[in-house]
Formats: sequence, structure tokens, C-alpha cells
Amino acid sequence: MSDAPHLTENHRNTLYHLEQHPTSHNLEWHDIVSLLREVGEVTDEHDGKLKVRLGDDVLFLSPPRHKDIDEQMVLDIRRALRTAGYYTAEK
Repeated sequence: MSDAPHLTENHRNTLYHLEQHPTSHNLEWHDIVSLLREVGEVTDEHDGKLKVRLGDDVLFLSPPRHKDIDEQMVLDIRRALRTAGYYTAEK
């Protein structure tokens, strides 16, 4: 994993599952938001979306209808985290 000693075990676990292939379908929104708040700048927008800044990348994420995020959101978040230097080699 990138040098991220400030991440809790739960955040590291979420990051690990974001990196899994095939894409995990059991990633809960609240875990993702918690991780993103720890590693980036997260702002609640007036339309209910979250604005997430990770390094030079900015994502606008809509909360899912259910507790788990969809595959496209996993891919978008994974790309932004990798660009910002967060990745896992193994758990």
C-alpha cells in the first residue's frame, strides 16, 4: 500500500476491496465516504452529491439508492485514488 500510516484498518480494508478484480459489489457507501474524507477533501453539494478532491482530480458522486456503490463508481474512485498515490499490492 502507498505510505498511508494515518489510515485505520477499516480504511485500509475498504481501499483493498476497491482494488479487487473482478470489481467487488459489496462496497458500502458509508465506508467509501469515510475513506474519501480521510484521504481527500469532501464537500456536500446542495444537490445531494459529494464533491471529492483527490490530488488534482475532482469527482462528483451521487449517493447510491442502496447501501452499495455500483461498478462504475468503483472504477472512478479507484482511478482517482491511484492517481493520488493510494493503491494496494496485497492486504
